[in-house]
Amino acid sequence: MLRSRHPSKKGRIWGFYILMLYTSPLCCLANFSQAKELIYTIKEGLPKGTFIGAIGEDLRLDFTVEPPFSFSLTQKKVTEQYVNINNTTGELYTSAAEIDRETLCPYSSDKQGCFFSLDVFVLPQQYFQLVKVKLLIEDVNDNRPKFPMDEICMFVPENAQINSRFAVEQSAVDPDLGIFGVQTYWLVNDFGVFTLDVEENDGGELTPFLIITDFLDRETQDEYITDIIAEDGGTPPLLGAATLKIAITDVNDNCPKFTESQINVTLHGNTSKGTHLARLHAFDPDLGTNAEISYAYSERVPRDTRSLFHLDKITGGIKLARKIDSATATFYKLTVLANGPGCIPAVATVNVHVIKLVTGPPDILPRYIASEKDGVVTLKESEPAFSPIAFFTIKNMDKTHRVDCYLEGNGPFRLVPYQQLENEYLLETTDTLDYERIQEYELIVVANNTLGMVIKTFLKVQVLDENDNAPVFQQSLVEISIEENNSPNTFLTQLQASDPDSEGRGEVIYILGGDAPGIFAVDRLTGVLTVATSLDREEKEKYRFIVRAVDQGTPRRESLATVVVTVLDRNDNSPRFINKDFTFFVPENFPGFGEIGVLSVTDADAGKNGWVALSILNGSDIFMIDTGRGALRAKTPLDREQQGTYQLWIEAADGGVPALSSITMVTVLLLDVNDNPPIVLFPQSNQSYMLVLPSTAPGTSIAEVYAVDKDTGMNAVIAYSIIKRKGGEPGSFAIDPQTGNITLMRELSNRGLYSLLVKVTDHGQPEPLYSTVMVNFFVNETVSNESYIQSLLTRDADIEVEEKPWYGGQMTDGPERYELFPCRSVLIALSVVCLGLFFLVVILISYICCKRFKKIRHKRSEVEVPLKMKNGSTHDLNRKLRQMSKM
Repeated sequence: MLRSRHPSKKGRIWGFYILMLYTSPLCCLANFSQAKELIYTIKEGLPKGTFIGAIGEDLRLDFTVEPPFSFSLTQKKVTEQYVNINNTTGELYTSAAEIDRETLCPYSSDKQGCFFSLDVFVLPQQYFQLVKVKLLIEDVNDNRPKFPMDEICMFVPENAQINSRFAVEQSAVDPDLGIFGVQTYWLVNDFGVFTLDVEENDGGELTPFLIITDFLDRETQDEYITDIIAEDGGTPPLLGAATLKIAITDVNDNCPKFTESQINVTLHGNTSKGTHLARLHAFDPDLGTNAEISYAYSERVPRDTRSLFHLDKITGGIKLARKIDSATATFYKLTVLANGPGCIPAVATVNVHVIKLVTGPPDILPRYIASEKDGVVTLKESEPAFSPIAFFTIKNMDKTHRVDCYLEGNGPFRLVPYQQLENEYLLETTDTLDYERIQEYELIVVANNTLGMVIKTFLKVQVLDENDNAPVFQQSLVEISIEENNSPNTFLTQLQASDPDSEGRGEVIYILGGDAPGIFAVDRLTGVLTVATSLDREEKEKYRFIVRAVDQGTPRRESLATVVVTVLDRNDNSPRFINKDFTFFVPENFPGFGEIGVLSVTDADAGKNGWVALSILNGSDIFMIDTGRGALRAKTPLDREQQGTYQLWIEAADGGVPALSSITMVTVLLLDVNDNPPIVLFPQSNQSYMLVLPSTAPGTSIAEVYAVDKDTGMNAVIAYSIIKRKGGEPGSFAIDPQTGNITLMRELSNRGLYSLLVKVTDHGQPEPLYSTVMVNFFVNETVSNESYIQSLLTRDADIEVEEKPWYGGQMTDGPERYELFPCRSVLIALSVVCLGLFFLVVILISYICCKRFKKIRHKRSEVEVPLKMKNGSTHDLNRKLRQMSKM
C-alpha cells in the first residue's frame, strides 16, 4: 500500500512511456485518417526508373516516427506495369512498360486530359491512410500521321473549272493531340495543275481539298500520280504519306471527224449485187459512250438512192444493194453523216460514177487467202514478206479487147500475174507489216480494157497487232542521289517505260530484279520507286540493281533498266580511335621531335565529314602531334629520372558542321637508359674511416659500402669490388659483390691506417657505369688522437693506392708513442741544440693541440651511419659509435 500511494521515480517513468504508447498513434491516426489526393504530371513514353513524385514528402510525413512508415500499391498487377513505389520513402518511379497515352486513353481530348489513377496504402496500422494518386499523362509527338489507305483514288472531270475544289475524303489520322496532330497537307508533285488547301471544320478536323489551277484535257493526259504528305506540328515534324492517283474522267468535248471528207467511186452498169464500194471512217477521241459513232445518210439523199446503196450504220461500209442495169451513164452523190452524242454530225461525200455499158466491162472475181469479212482483210504484223492475200480472176466479156489489171493504193503490196496463167493475178505483200507505224491500208484492184471500160474492186487491209515490241525505258541508266538517315518510305524516282503495242500488249508493269535489296520497292503500275528504311552510307554507299518493265502480251516481252542509288554522306559518325587508349614505350633521352608513336584514327564519314584533325588537350608544352599522320612527338628530350610517365588526352575532331569529336588517353612510358652512374651513400666521403679492433676475428663484417642508382632494371643492379688497397696483405679483406659488406679475412697484426678503393659498377648496357669510393680502417684499440688520423687521411688523399700494405709498424696505446710522429726528430734536434727553449715550445704546442682537439671532437660527434644494414647490424653500429667516441 505504501508503494501504491507513493510510487517510485522509476515507476513514474514507466507510466509516462505507457501513456505515450497509447496517445502517440492516436495523434498520428487523427492527422491521416482522411484520404488525400495527389496529382502528378508526366509525359508519356518515359523510360524505366524515371522519378514521378515523392508521396511521403508531399504528404509532409514525419519519417522519424517508430515504427517507420511503409508504402504499398493496391491492384499491383495493374499498377506495377507502369509504376513502382519505394516502400520506405513513398517515391514513385516509372516501371518497365512505357506509358502510351494513346493506348491508355484512346478517346481523351486535350481538354479532358488522360489520367491514370492508383491507390497507395500508408502503413503500419496506426498511421494508416489511403492516398489517391492521379497521374496526368501529357502527350508527346510519338505518332506520325497515317492515311487510312496506301492509295487514294480521286476522279476529276476534264472540264473542271479552274479553282474547282474536290475534297480528299481519306484524310490522315494522328492519335497525338493538339499541335502534335495533323497540321497541314502538301503534294510531292503538283504537275503545275493542282494544289492543296486545308479546311478545318467545327470539330477541329482538317480536310485537304484538291484545287484545280489549270485546264485539264483527258485526251492529253488521263491520269496523274503523286504522293500526298500529311505533316504534324512536332519539332521535328513527323510525316505520313499515301499515293494519290487522280483520274481524269472523260466528258463529251470532242465530236466525230471523217478521215476523208470525199470519196470517188466508179461502177460499171453490170456490177454485181453486194459489191463493196467504199468504207467511210470517222474518229472521236473521247471514251466509252462519248466516242460512239453511227453512220447515216443525209436527208438530201433520195430514198431510191438509199435503197440502191446500203450504208452500214456501225462500220460505215457502202455496198451495192441491187444490181445496176442501165445503158446510160448515171451519177450518184451520197452524203453521209457521222453522228456522235450531243454533237453536230460530221459530213462526208461519196461520189458514185456509173459507166455506160457497151459490150460489157471486165469483171473481177476475188478469192481470199487471208481472213476476210465485208471486204476487209486482216493480216498479222508478224506475217513475213511475200505472204499471199488473195487471187483475182478477170472475166473478159469482149475477147477482142485486151484487159489490164493493176493495183492502186500505197503500202507494201503488189498484184502480179500468177504463173503465166491468163487472167489470174496474185495479191501479196512485198515487206513485213508494222502495226505501230500503219494500222490500215486501202487498196483498189483496177481492171480496164482497151475500150476504156474500167472496173474497180475496193479492198481494205487491216494489220493485227502482235506483241512484237518490248517496253522501252526512257532511261536505261537511272542515277539517284539521296542523303543518308532519310525517312522511311522516301520517294526516290518514278520509272517510265513505254510500249507502242496495243491493248494489253502495251500495258507495262514494273518489277524489281532479283538483285534488288529488299529495302527497295516499286509500284507495279506507276513505277514509283521508294526505299522502305533509313539508309546508312557507312554501311553501304551505293546500291545497284535492275528494274524490269514487262508488258502483258503473249509471250511477254520485257526490258531492263539499271538503277544506281548513291547514298550521300552526312556527318553522323564521330572520329574513332583504333584503340580505346594508347601506350607508347620510348627510351629516355629520345631526341627532340623524334616520332614517339602514331595514333590511328578513322572516321566512317566521307569528304570533309571524314577529315580528322588531332590536338593535345594537355601537355602541349612538352608534346606535339602531326595532324595529318597522327605522329606524336616530344619537343625536347625526356628524362625518365625527372618523370617516367606522361598521360596525355588527345582529341580527334572531324571537319563536319557541326564537328564531331572523340577523346583518347595516351600513356608515354619512358624506358630507362643507363645514363646515371651509381651514387655512393656510405661512406659519404673518402675522408671517412672506421675503427677496427686488432682483436677482430677473421670472418667478421667490419664495414659496408652502400650505393644507389637512379636508373631502373639491370641499369640499377649494382656490383661491388675491391680494385686497390693500402695496407694489409693480399686477401686480407673481401667484399660481397651484391650487398657491399666488407669482411675481414685475415687477422690484422699491424696497427695503423688501411685503405680500400672500392669500385661500384651497375649492369647497364651497352656500357656499364661505375663510381669509386675510398674505405678507410683505423686498426687500434681506441682512437686517442683523431687529429693525427685526419692528417693521415688528408695527406694520403692524393697518394696513389698501392697493391701492398703501405704501413706495417707497431703502435702503442697512446699518441705519444707513435713511431711515425712527425715532430719527433725535430724535437730531439732542438733539445740538443737549444735545450733552454724546450719547455717553452712544449707549452705552446700543447696549448694549440688542445684547442684544435676540442674542435675536431665536436665535429666528429655527428658520426656517419651506413644507410643500408643487414638484419642484426644495430649492435655492430652501436659498437662502432662507441669506438669512435673513445678516439
